[in-house]
Amino acid sequence: MASQGERLAAVGAAYLDLMRDSLIGRLNQDPPLPASKVDRYYENVRDKGWDWPANAPSMIGLQRMENVRAECERVLAADVPGDFMETGVWRGGACMMMRAVLKAHGITDRRVIAADSFTGFPQPAQGAAADDTSHLHTFGEFAVSLEDVQANFARYGLLDDQVVFLKGLFKDTLPTAPVTRLAVLRLDGDMYESTRDGLVHLYRLLSPGGTLIADDYFLFEAQRRAIDEYRKAHGIEEPIIQIDDFGGYWIKTGA
Repeated sequence: MASQGERLAAVGAAYLDLMRDSLIGRLNQDPPLPASKVDRYYENVRDKGWDWPANAPSMIGLQRMENVRAECERVLAADVPGDFMETGVWRGGACMMMRAVLKAHGITDRRVIAADSFTGFPQPAQGAAADDTSHLHTFGEFAVSLEDVQANFARYGLLDDQVVFLKGLFKDTLPTAPVTRLAVLRLDGDMYESTRDGLVHLYRLLSPGGTLIADDYFLFEAQRRAIDEYRKAHGIEEPIIQIDDFGGYWIKTGA
């Protein structure tokens, strides 16, 4: 017979399974946005995060969402100190999974920090040559207001004082972000400057044993260049583990 602790763990795992499938639009087979150029819902496409769901809170797909969950649970089990943070949240789905993990494990002394412009991608900045060809700012689908993201959290019962929202461009908000230690840092700004700002201002706050997740390292050259340059400049040699076709992560071993 299972112990009470085992039964509670099973309930928590089932809750997070359901949360995962709902957040990516897999549970109700949420159709893709027309901009995805996919004619209907395909499970293998959604699992790999190849399309943009019409209504679900996340576009990262099953494999990258499961990575968020797994790394949040890993650092909790290993008692790695710090909050969870994402830079670039779209509709909030990955951050919602972070908050759901804390809820499932009864953690009340860690926070989720969600940083975004909440107005879509900025135009490429002067001096960031790697972003010169970026057209991400032309996609209106990426502009989701802070109020809409907060409403998504509330609908899932996840909006409380353990969630902190940072509104604005990363170059303005991240240098003074209200956080002293991170256990999981997820970079999803896609562009060179956005990724660089996240690394420059936040990587030093990532605890040894913590996780750095780069949502589109294997997709966008601009993000990959920012990460590769930073890793080289700071002697970071931990291997980047590929999650799916797009995402990668590594576990920080040094101080």
